[in-house]
Amino acid sequence: MKFEGIYTPVITPYRDDGSIDRDAFAKMIEHLIASGVHGIINGGSTGEYYAQSMEERVELATLSKQIIGDRVSLIIGTGAIRLADSVTMAETAAKIGASAILVGSPPYSVPTERENALNALAIDRAADLPIMLYNYPGRMGVNMGEEFLDRVGRSRNFCAIKESSGDINRVHLLARDYPHIQMSCGMDDQALEFFAWGARSWVCGGSNFLPREHIALYQACAVEGDFTKGRRIMSAMMPLMRVLEQGGKFIQCIKHGCEMGGLYAGPPRPPLKALNKDDMRQLEQVVRVLKRTIAEIEAEA
Repeated sequence: MKFEGIYTPVITPYRDDGSIDRDAFAKMIEHLIASGVHGIINGGSTGEYYAQSMEERVELATLSKQIIGDRVSLIIGTGAIRLADSVTMAETAAKIGASAILVGSPPYSVPTERENALNALAIDRAADLPIMLYNYPGRMGVNMGEEFLDRVGRSRNFCAIKESSGDINRVHLLARDYPHIQMSCGMDDQALEFFAWGARSWVCGGSNFLPREHIALYQACAVEGDFTKGRRIMSAMMPLMRVLEQGGKFIQCIKHGCEMGGLYAGPPRPPLKALNKDDMRQLEQVVRVLKRTIAEIEAEA
């Protein structure tokens, strides 16, 4: 499978009582498809999978496929502490006809590279679908190092990796030593560098509410090869990156961004809380400037 373009880890809208708003979820997916994203990820951390029961996760994966059909790629997240839960999500992905699965390291357990690879290979066997790995040591506690990559590379299904370590040397390593594994940007403020080193896709939470602006950067860099234009777009996006990453309020910002655009997102589930008014105003100001600036850049072209 070729991973190309913008892949949105879709949010999960909740009502005030904490229940899932399925109608709002469907509208969110329809909005993303209409906006031109190339794929949707269900069950990612931006979708708050960690705060959902397994029954909810299976239901949302199934609902996602029913809504999307074959219009864009659907990737199902398998992240979990327990291997059995990851296997359940992998089996669900295969059953509903998903395009691929997202496989990360199990959090908290801190496995060795060999243990982590065997865990990933067990998930692979449950689905036999294309796999995008998810390397996020800041959340999971371990890095998908060279021993891990060599071991999982024995299966043809491991064909991409969302790299979210923040270590630019990992980008160099993947591009030079593992060219057979498609590199996907998972660190938003390094998107330009990822594209310069050959990445063809970007998994970006911000595309939930700014899909066209994220597509503009992908189009400039990966499609047109115009890195002068790409630098201008990236420069316009950097204030947003800082706001999203500051103070551990990423999901809250994404959800408020969706509501700014008229899409119901609702509050996050505990332990997270919605943004306060000062944070809302800051995000709103940044988004206004970003949209205006990128629109001007696009108009020049």
